[in-house]
Amino acid sequence: MKSNLFLTLLTVLAFAGMSFTTIDTDKVVKSYSIDTEASKVEWVARKVTGKHNGSINIKDGSLDFEEGVLKGGSFNIDMTTITVLDLQGKGKKNLEGHLSSADFFNVAEHNTANFTITKAIATDSKGNYKITGDLTIKGNTNQIKFYANVMEEEGKVVGVAEEIEVDRSEYDIRYGSGSFFENLGDKTIYDEFHLKVTLVAK
Repeated sequence: MKSNLFLTLLTVLAFAGMSFTTIDTDKVVKSYSIDTEASKVEWVARKVTGKHNGSINIKDGSLDFEEGVLKGGSFNIDMTTITVLDLQGKGKKNLEGHLSSADFFNVAEHNTANFTITKAIATDSKGNYKITGDLTIKGNTNQIKFYANVMEEEGKVVGVAEEIEVDRSEYDIRYGSGSFFENLGDKTIYDEFHLKVTLVAK
């Protein structure tokens, strides 16, 4: 009799405990793979006497969403694809070779750059975000911040960051920089270059 009473008491306590237990369901995170054919990085670099512009291909990457809100992601840039678009012929070939050399991006030793989102803050309900992340170039990693519009719809994501400013002096790219060399005059190349990134992910 005592044994049955003890078992009954245990059963009641077990059910009572269950009634006070809250089971949290993890939010679903969707990861979209970047479509490298539809995505691109465009660059503009300025010097005292003018500017140049071009593009670089994205190698791979992904964007992560939680209940329709951007939460993270990263992508790799194929530095071997640096292209100059404002020149032709020999001038184009020479500048592309110089940018790939040790004077600038040293592509032979550092053929991939990377950007990883560390924080994405939605500024409205229209897909606008303030992005914070780590940019790695030539093995050097620095934090950058910029604004972007990223929309998730119909199984696809389109993200555009119109104006990303990068200070090349923070990545050991010193050629023609007034931060490291004096009396360059009209040979000076400004430290800041600008990127426009368009990402399409599925």
